[in-house]
Amino acid sequence: MVEGDCQIQMGRFVSFLQELSCFVTRCYEVVVNVVHQLAVLYTSNKNAPKIIETSGVHFQAMYEHLGELLTVLITLDEIIDNHATLKDHWTMYKRLLKSVHHNPSKFGIQEDKLKPFEKLLLKLECQLLDGMIFQACIEQQFDSVNGGVSVSKNSTFAEEFAHTLRTAFASIEAKLGEPSEIDQRDKYVGICGLFVLHFQIFRTIDKKFYKSLLDVCKKVPAITLTANIIWFADHFLVQKIPAAAKLLDKKSVHTVKMQRENFLQQKAQSLTKDMQSYYVFVSSWMTKMESILSKEQRVDKFAEDLSNRCNVFIQGFLYAYSLSTIIKTTMNLYMSMQKPMTKTSVKALCRLVELLKAIQHMFYRRSMVVADSVTHIAQHLQYQALHSISVAKKRVISDKKYSEQRLDVLSALVLAENTLNGPSTKQRRLIVSLALSVGTQMKTFKDEELIPLQLVLKKLDLISELIERVRVQCDCCFLYWHRAVFPIYLDDVYENAVDSARLHYMFSALRDCVPAMMHARHLESYEVLLECYDKEIMEVLNEHLLDKLCKEIEKDLRLSVHTHLKLDDRNPFRVGMKDLAHFFFLNPIRFFNRFIDIKAYVTHYLDKTFYNLTTVALHDWATYSEMRNLATQRYGLSMTEAHLPSQTLEQGLDVLEIMRNIHVFVSRYLYNLNNQIFIERTSNNKHLNTINIRHIANSIRTHGTGIMNTTVNFTYQFLRKKFYIFSQFMYDEHIKSRLIKDIRFFREVKDQNDHKYPFERADKFNRGIRKLGITPDGQSYLDQFRQLISQIGNAMGYVRMIRSGGLHCCSSAIRFVPDLEDIVNFEELVKEEGLSEETQKAARQLDSVLSDLTRNFAEGTEYFKMLVDVFAPEFRSPKNMHLRNFYIIVPPLTLNFVEHSISCKEKLNKKNKSGAAFTDDGFAMGVAYILKLLDQYQEFDSLHWFQSVREKYVKEIRAVAKQQNVQSTNQDEKLLQTMNLTHKRLEVCLQEFELLYFSLSSARIFFRADKTAAEENQEKKEKEEESIKASNGDLSNPTPADPVVK
Repeated sequence: MVEGDCQIQMGRFVSFLQELSCFVTRCYEVVVNVVHQLAVLYTSNKNAPKIIETSGVHFQAMYEHLGELLTVLITLDEIIDNHATLKDHWTMYKRLLKSVHHNPSKFGIQEDKLKPFEKLLLKLECQLLDGMIFQACIEQQFDSVNGGVSVSKNSTFAEEFAHTLRTAFASIEAKLGEPSEIDQRDKYVGICGLFVLHFQIFRTIDKKFYKSLLDVCKKVPAITLTANIIWFADHFLVQKIPAAAKLLDKKSVHTVKMQRENFLQQKAQSLTKDMQSYYVFVSSWMTKMESILSKEQRVDKFAEDLSNRCNVFIQGFLYAYSLSTIIKTTMNLYMSMQKPMTKTSVKALCRLVELLKAIQHMFYRRSMVVADSVTHIAQHLQYQALHSISVAKKRVISDKKYSEQRLDVLSALVLAENTLNGPSTKQRRLIVSLALSVGTQMKTFKDEELIPLQLVLKKLDLISELIERVRVQCDCCFLYWHRAVFPIYLDDVYENAVDSARLHYMFSALRDCVPAMMHARHLESYEVLLECYDKEIMEVLNEHLLDKLCKEIEKDLRLSVHTHLKLDDRNPFRVGMKDLAHFFFLNPIRFFNRFIDIKAYVTHYLDKTFYNLTTVALHDWATYSEMRNLATQRYGLSMTEAHLPSQTLEQGLDVLEIMRNIHVFVSRYLYNLNNQIFIERTSNNKHLNTINIRHIANSIRTHGTGIMNTTVNFTYQFLRKKFYIFSQFMYDEHIKSRLIKDIRFFREVKDQNDHKYPFERADKFNRGIRKLGITPDGQSYLDQFRQLISQIGNAMGYVRMIRSGGLHCCSSAIRFVPDLEDIVNFEELVKEEGLSEETQKAARQLDSVLSDLTRNFAEGTEYFKMLVDVFAPEFRSPKNMHLRNFYIIVPPLTLNFVEHSISCKEKLNKKNKSGAAFTDDGFAMGVAYILKLLDQYQEFDSLHWFQSVREKYVKEIRAVAKQQNVQSTNQDEKLLQTMNLTHKRLEVCLQEFELLYFSLSSARIFFRADKTAAEENQEKKEKEEESIKASNGDLSNPTPADPVVK
């Protein structure tokens, strides 16, 4: 709570406290008035005028109502005593008032208004918040000051008061804790209040009666006054009559306390059993109620039928009362004594709450028939009462002796008769009760007549207020203070889905909290409180039921669809099964201003999940469609079709994505020259991504052909950066000096070596460069240089793939054009037909698209030539002479590449495949491209490097074979194995070199390796001259030629 909020809330609450104060004051006046009236009726003063002869008259109803009023005051005391927050906020509010007092102008309050307000607060605090509401009532001055009514000295009244209390207690005690108990507990609270009042007025104490009152605590350990307010009679009696408490031994007080704890323990053990018993009782009662109310009423057995209905209605009410008492007493006792409840107890109590609401629902469902029956039953009971009274009246009239007392009795009976002839209202029933208090004296009724009459009147009371009483007993607003049980209850419902329909009853019980909340006065609007409550309940429902249900249904559908995979054991006979489909047959549950439709909630969740996951991985569309169908078949859910495309362009990595991150792409992917495919180097997934021409073509189709030129532009930018590093490496003193030395060496020895570059020299360079240092992951400078060339080659491979993809895309688009040689002009045709301007515009657009397609298809851009032409002048310029040494580094580079390639391929057979690969043609592509840029194909070929390698390996293989033949006669197995391994390794090396040679030869074709730069320039000049001649010829000969489509 924000600071200052509690004071604001208390400020709003003061007006309510003022209203409560007025109510309490009025209660005090009524108590005094009633006591005075009774004191005047039962006066011990012989001289005082007698209003009525009261010697045998006992106004039981009067004391009962007085007891009810005292119960209200006791309840108010208990509520305030249990409300610690109210007291804390009150203290803060008073503190605030003090600070206002010091500076009223700051708060905009007039000082003269502050004093009366403080006095009012003081009065409210003394009267209400000090827990003295009941005490102040009984401590009032009951004796009139001016010699009016004398109460405390009135021995007749004291005796009558005590007699009535004992009579009332005797009738209540017999019924307490019995199945037929109706409202005896509430009356018991009233009797305790009256007993304390009697003691306060007359200062006499009946120890035996006091002990009897206390003994009830053994049978009834606690009484719920309202909602969560629980009342202990022993505490009350000891506190209010300390004089009597002294007479008690401590042991008996302690026994009561122990009894309470034992009651809780016994209750915890018997709750499940009680719940099962009540389940049977209530179910059979509902069946009986249904059958009785469905039957047609027979005229000849009308009275009997009414009597049966009356008994069934009362039985329903009694069950409701018993259930309500068990639930409230148990829950509130646990809360009051701060003892934890077991899950079993919570579940049992929640079941009892459901039964309670089921009873109310039964009355509500048949309310039309019940309302109709209640009127007839009341009439029938009135008839029975009238019959008994008329018999007694005849007896009085037949006795001819006249006396005032007899006249009083007769008048009372006539009054009762007249009152019963009419609707059975509360007021009329009260008058009948008071009249019969006078009318039953002088043995007007025989004992066997009086008891049935009292029973009939009791029934009349119950039946007349049946619906209201059922509503009060079935009101579960106390659950507001026990909301902690709701999550456990939902978990239980989820586990036992079979009877999920009981959710309706629990939500009906939770709705009972709302009317009480609507009276909240401490907030700006009670809507705030309702909103918080609504939010809390919905959050718990989502967390403990709906979300769990959604997840479980989704999991079940997934596992069912993927049964072909090896999953956990799903055999229902071994692992059990939960049929959650029951939740989807429930009617929507009403709560606040919404309906909770579990079926709709789960359907929406699955729809949303399946849709989102399908958009993420479109290839899973079939799986999710299957899961949708399964959800409909198994759970009856009406799923929405996702309307996502069931097929999709196989796009792989998007061209745009690669273009933006080309530096990442060339390092993470490996190129295969023959299949024109890129394969991911490593991945955290179980599969590697590949990119082929089809992916690129689909991507170009998505973004348009314009993206091709942009991609080549990006590649050019990338190559510029890479060539800068390439130049730096070649310029390095260590590298340059070695290369110059190698060139000089080759020139010196080439005649002796048959113009072949020696293998040993290249091997020496490859090993020697490691001495210059290696990176933390064990790579030499030559390894890094090889990687650089591979990346350059990968970039060129990507450009090649872009071109192939473009042609692929164009060919698949142009296949709809019937004849490429003869394409009609749609714009002209449309104009001839005289169609609208829009159609002409569309035709023009179509013509432009077709001409664009045919041009792209026929020509195809020579991207390689462009990328050679753009870099070649710089590479071949005199200022970059250090690059001319490149051809001599190719032999050690190829050696390095072959070693790397063999190690990568060997890793394919190992468990840890980190670094495994089977292709890396980017290296061959890179070498071919750089040799072309430097125009060094002839220089490289002059080394006859691959011939040299072949000769070296063939020679070694023959030598090993020869040794093998020699050793096979000696039969040294270990040596033979070593020989075999050596032979195999040499063959692998030779094979790798051969593969590299083929790849390099293939790559050279792209860059026209058959011609040197000088020959290319000569060819270019000749072409230009021819074109000039042709154009001059065209000018001299103006005859139009047929258009030729390339």
